[in-house]
This record gives sequence, C-alpha cells and structure tokens, in this order.
Amino acid sequence: MGEQITDTRMRRPVITARAAATFEPVGRSVATARAFVRDTLQGWGCADIVDDAVVLTSELVTNAVVHAGTAADVLCLRNDGGVRISVADRYPEREIPLQNAGQVVVHPDREGGRGLLLCGALATRWGVEYTAAQKHVWFQLDLPERPAGTRSAGPALPVAALPVAETRVRVAVIQIDRGGCISFWNEDAQDLFAYDPEQVIGKPLTDFAAWPHTPGTGTGIVEALQLSRWEGSYGIRGSDGRVVPVYASHLRVRDADGEASTVCLLVRDHERAILQSPQRTPAPDSATQAAQSEGRSSDPFEVFIGSPAPDDLDGLLQRTVERARDMLDGDAAYLLLATDDETELEVRASTGLPSARQRFARVPVEAGSGRYGSARMPAVHEDLTAVPGAVPLLSGTGMRSVVTVPLKVEGRLTGSLGVAAEGAGRYTNEEALRLQFAADRIALAVERARLTELEKLRRGSLSFLVEASDLLAGTLDRDQTLALMAQMTVPTLATWCAVYTVADQTSEPELSYVLHEDEDRIDGLKTLLMKVDPPEPVPTPGARIWTAPSDAAHDAALRTSMRSLGLGNAARPSTGPGATLATASAVGGETVVLPLVARNRVIGMLTLGKPTEEHFRQEILELAEDLSRRAALALDNARLYSERTAISQSLQRSLLPPEPLPDIPGVEVEVIYRAAGEGNEVGGDFYDLFPIRDGAYGFAIGDVCGTGPEAAAVTGLARHALRLLAREGFGGPAVLERLNAAILDEGSRSRFLTLLYGELWPQEDGSALLKVVCAGHPLPLRLRQDGSVEPAAEPQPLLGVMDDLELYEQNVTLDPGDVLLCVTDGVTERREGTRMLGDDGLTDVLTTCTGLTAGAVAARVLRAVERFAAEPASDDMAILAMRVPEAPAS
Repeated sequence: MGEQITDTRMRRPVITARAAATFEPVGRSVATARAFVRDTLQGWGCADIVDDAVVLTSELVTNAVVHAGTAADVLCLRNDGGVRISVADRYPEREIPLQNAGQVVVHPDREGGRGLLLCGALATRWGVEYTAAQKHVWFQLDLPERPAGTRSAGPALPVAALPVAETRVRVAVIQIDRGGCISFWNEDAQDLFAYDPEQVIGKPLTDFAAWPHTPGTGTGIVEALQLSRWEGSYGIRGSDGRVVPVYASHLRVRDADGEASTVCLLVRDHERAILQSPQRTPAPDSATQAAQSEGRSSDPFEVFIGSPAPDDLDGLLQRTVERARDMLDGDAAYLLLATDDETELEVRASTGLPSARQRFARVPVEAGSGRYGSARMPAVHEDLTAVPGAVPLLSGTGMRSVVTVPLKVEGRLTGSLGVAAEGAGRYTNEEALRLQFAADRIALAVERARLTELEKLRRGSLSFLVEASDLLAGTLDRDQTLALMAQMTVPTLATWCAVYTVADQTSEPELSYVLHEDEDRIDGLKTLLMKVDPPEPVPTPGARIWTAPSDAAHDAALRTSMRSLGLGNAARPSTGPGATLATASAVGGETVVLPLVARNRVIGMLTLGKPTEEHFRQEILELAEDLSRRAALALDNARLYSERTAISQSLQRSLLPPEPLPDIPGVEVEVIYRAAGEGNEVGGDFYDLFPIRDGAYGFAIGDVCGTGPEAAAVTGLARHALRLLAREGFGGPAVLERLNAAILDEGSRSRFLTLLYGELWPQEDGSALLKVVCAGHPLPLRLRQDGSVEPAAEPQPLLGVMDDLELYEQNVTLDPGDVLLCVTDGVTERREGTRMLGDDGLTDVLTTCTGLTAGAVAARVLRAVERFAAEPASDDMAILAMRVPEAPAS
C-alpha cells in the first residue's frame, strides 16, 4: 500500500474567537468600524496585522455606508492561522470588477472598487460572496509564525573576548501581575531607576516604560508582557524623568494557584550580553574552518550572524555590529543604512558607542573627494588624530583607528559597516578584506529585512493617515484642530510638538500650542519656546533642522549649573535647577520644522522635537510631512469657517433690533426669537419695537417667505423701512403700502411677506390703545382677565404680491390685565407627523395664561411649542407678548 497522503489544504480552520457589529449608513460609521476592528484584533493579540486590517475595513465599510448607502455588517473571526474579516452590505445588485474579463483596471485614485484592489494587495486570501439580501466581501490575514523562544549555549571564550561590564552588575528583577501592574521590585531595580518599592508597586509598568512608539511596530510593551518568552530593548523612565535604556528578558510564568504573571530581568542596554540569547559565536573564519574539517556544509551568513538569525531588522543589525566587532577584536562597531537616493547614510545600530545619541543620525555618502571620503569603497584609517573629522561619527569617542566597508546589493549601495578601536594602527587592508567578505554575506539579508520593515512602516503610516484625516475632517474649530495636530504627533512621531500660526503675510509667527509626552514638561517647554525667536515661515516643502530650542535649553542648563555652584552673578532663576535641566534634556535632541502650507500660503509651522541626542528617521519625517499637509488644510478650513461665521453673525446681528428693547410706560413687553438652522441668528421671521414719537410706539412681527440669507435680506429691508416710514409720520396702512412697493422693486430677489404692524399709545387710565394692520399674518390673540381669548384683528392681503393694496387699521384697547399675543407661523404650524398645533392649539395654551406676566406668557407658549414634537423646529419662530398690568390695590 502506498503512503496515505493528507491534504492539509482541505482542513477547515478552527474558529477560536468571534466578534460582530453593524454600522449605520452614515459617514462617522467608517471611523467607528475602524476602531471596532482595531480594538478587537488588539484584544486577540493580533497586533502584527492590525494596520492592514484597519485599512481594508475602512475601504470596504466606506463602499457600503457611503457609496452603496446601506448599513454595513462587520464580522471578525479568529482561527488557528490568522483572522478573517467579512464586510456585508444590503445592496447585492452592484457589479464588482472581474478578473480577466476584459474590463478596464480600476485606478487606485477612484472612489469605487479601490477596496477590492487593496484586498488583492494586502490580504493573504479574499473573495466576494452573494446571498439573496447581502453581498459579503471577506479577506484573510495570516499571522506570522512566532516561536515561543529558543535556548542556545555558546562556546567558552578567552577572558579578553568577554563583554565589558561594570564591577557591580545590577540586574533588576520586576514581576508583573496579570493586570500589567508591578508586584515585585528588587534592590537592583531601586538602584537603577531610583524608585523605592512603595512608589511603583501596584502601578502599571506602562507608566514607567518608554516604548518606541513607531508606526509599523508590531509589538508594544503590553503585548510583550503577554508573550511566553521575549527579549529586547526599551527604556525605563527614572525618578529624575530621564529614560534609562535597558535590555530586558521577559518570561511568562504561573504560580501554584494558576495565576499568570511575567518576570522581567533588566540590565543597562550596554550590558545586554548578560541577558541576550543566543550568546556570541566564534568568528566566521573559525566556524567555517571547523565546519569544513568535520565535513559539514555551512551557510556563511548563519556562521557570521549565528543561529537562529533575528527575524527583525533592528535585531539583525545589532547582531551584525556585535559580530563585526568581535571578528576584528574592536572596541566599537556601527552600521549605517543608505537613504533611497543614496546621498546619505543613517545610523541604525552601534555597539561600544553612545547609541542613544547616534541613532538615526545622518552622514553624507560622499564626504570628500578622495576614496577615503566615500562610503562606496572600503577604507582604513590608521590614526584618526592625524586627520581630525575624517569620520564625524567617531568624534569625541576616543577611537583612533577604523575600517569601513560598503554593503551593496546588485551593485547598489545599501549601507556601510565600520569597526573601530581605541589604539592606532590596529587595522590594515587584510582586516578590510575580511570585513568586506562578511558584509557581502549579510548585505542581501539586511536589505530584505529593511524592505520588510519599510513595508510594515508604510502600511502603518497609511493606517495612521487614514485615522488622522478622519479626525481632522471632523472639526472646524481652530483650537480643536491645533490640539488634534499635536496629539497625533506626540508620542507617535515625536517626543514633543509645538504649533506656530501665521495670521497673514505681514504677521510674525505666534506660538499657539505646545505638547510634550510628559505633561510635567509642557510648562517648561512653553516658557523656553516663548524666549526663542520663532522659526522663519519658509514655504519650501520638507523638514528642516531648527537648532534654536536645543541651543537655548543648553545655555539655560549651563547657567543654572553655574549658579548652583556659585559661579554666576545673575539673579536666581524663577524655576529650580531640576526643572531647567529636565527641560534641556527634553529638547536637547534633533528639532525639525515643517511648513503648514494651504492655498499657496504659509499659515504656520509644525515643530517636532526629540529628547537629548536623538534623531528622526527619514520615514518618520516623510510621514510627518504628509500629516502636515493634511493638518494645514484642516487648519485653514477652520480659519475660513471661523472668519465666515464671524462675518455672518455680525451681519445677522445688524438685522436684529438694538438691545435692550425700549421700556413702554404701563406696558409689559416680552420677545422670544428662534432662527432655524445651525449658526443662524436671523431668518425669515423678524420682530421690532421702537419709539415713534413722544407717547407713541411702533411694533411689528413678520414672516418672509423662505429661510436663510435670502429671507434675512428682506427682513432687514422691512425692519429698517418700517422705522423710517413710521417716524416720518405715516399711518399704518401708508407704511405697509410703501413697504410693499419697496419689496416689489427688488425684482427676482423679492419675497412674499406677512406682517402684523401696529402703533401703541399708553393711556392715563392704565389701559393701552393700539392701531393694528394684519397683512396676511397669523391674527393676534387677545387674552382677557376672565380667561377668554379672541382675535384682535381681521386678515388683510400679504405684501410683495400685488401693486395696489387697500389696507386699513383697526383699533384695539387693552384693559388692565389684558394680554396681546403675536406669533409667526413657526408657532402655529409646529408639526408632529400629521398633527399640527394650529390656531386652536395656540388658543388653548393662551387660555391657561390668565394672570401671568408677559414674560411668563411667552415662555409658556415656547414650552408648548417645543414639547409638541420631539424633532427640532425646522422653521423660524417669533413670539411677541404685550400685557397691561393691573392697577395695584389701594
């Protein structure tokens, strides 16, 4: 019988977790869906694929809720190989792009079909399924295989080859409970970080850990604590606020009760060899010879790097410089990677050098005219003191001899590897050949790892920019936009951020917002930046170095130190030396400025900074530049919106009667006005109350056909014309006839107008005489003391329709205790479904107002209108109540 073959491809994946949610067909659902997927996958421990999942979900949900206009059902399934996510909409009739069907390929910049293109580019597998009521687009993202951990033993080394450590090696032992809080803190941890146990026990480790928050990074401190075995570098913030670089080894354990916890062993980063596994292997030459003598084949790359090789770029580069240093018996080694245009080299790994100060620093590829000034050729410097500045990276490090070789892939420069020693004359061309041989073996692996990291970073950047664009588009408030800009950059892109704004071409930049990842540093940073001249608002795109903050911080720290030693004559500073030194440390690294350019004008600058001696990597600067373009447009939109809102409100306020309204002797008056529409203060409804002459007052309430600016324009015409004509001595009918002619003269801009106009004379007997003209307006209602309600005028033709109007006025006497209520149709036509408040409903409300003041009457009517329907009012509304108070009892 032949062997039984099992086709593993037919095995159905086992579902281990499930999460589902439905999102309504509105724009904000896209952001909510992204957050749902991100939180779900982070909770499942699938951080490696979160960015790709978020990008794909964003596109597919956008297609459903925006383009198809239906609700979107998102289903997340975790299986033993990865995560499958399905997005379903309720519009199955839509066509989808078919492969090999002769159709034109959809351009990535088009709105439709881009989600399926992204599925093909990012997903492991994907597909489209149809049901009778839905269309499902699904994609599968496989998780990378992660071994739980490896153990290895290195050969015995001579004493001279052992790593250098301090006389008293301190190994911090920290135990973390299942909630991520510190439960044990030993004496070495107390010595290393200057915290007493009672200061840290019970608090989350994340409060003290300074994790490298870089887009594309797959594992964070929280995820690392959950892995069964983990090694790597991060920082612990000491009690003085400074970050201590550490190398950590995490081991997940459980106690006798089954409770899980994590034991963390930490040493200073330069003592990483104490914990790092696997240990160093012999030099490549020796290992190769040993393998050949035993008749075994050996991979030169594995021999040089060691097995297993690190699966991440930083680990591979760090292992490379350590192996190169050991191979040539050097005191230090470093590796630089070339930028895309091969004009600069960026420091990515070093050993024996202050790595925190040098990381991501840049040097030119061509530093001079000779062969020793180019990183494209091997070079040996026997004594750097004879040629000061020949290798700027080693200035001030005590290194005297150095050998450097290029890393090349298919003839293209991808990096440079160097080994240095403190003694002169240590290296010759023979060592250069050995190092070049090793560099040739690792160059391809380094380039492959670099491209993998770059791809992860770009995917993370895409997810970051999607979230940032959504947040920035969600506000038109200037201050909120400034805060969002800073909060999106700190700590993701930089340690601190400052935003300068430029009001116009002649204005100086103004410091508008400052943020630091440590809130205690914000005030000191702001004070420092206020003392420094702002950066020049140059429209040239891209980031440029700005040294003023770090120079000022260093000067302030120097002066503070001299004062503390009694060497200065200046007055004592307002802040203590600790705060000044902390500020200097916070801004002592690289600072870059990116212009905020919108509509061909510089409207501000985005300033990003790093702490002492740290540099920005090029990918982060490119991401910051993309963000600055989006932020600039959002900030300018907020500015334009604020300006137009201010102009609109100013113009609208000019259409309202001056406040306060005039006091009428013997008459209570109350007005309530509500304009429909967000941001509107004036609409088609209007009111006015003004003195005409001694003892006589005019009042009006009207409604222009329509709402918005066009109606408001007629409102202004009517209100000003009424005042002018009334004060010229015209009676009510004459005033309205002339206003009617003025409206008709507006031509196409004219609007129908209903208007109640009247003149009021308070009488000596305590009553009030009114002469009223009601031109097409809801009739005024008179409430008597006995609770009866009746119309106080007769209807007449509205204005703005006919040339010749025959209007007349009617006399109304308000006795003490009587109320005259005037409203616009926004009150009487208030609707709830098929129900309407109407004249009868308003009459019923007014009947209950006997004995109330004018203000109480208007307030009760307003409450009745608001409670009549749950939805906000869609029409303008004005209420004018006048009451003649009763004579006080004698």
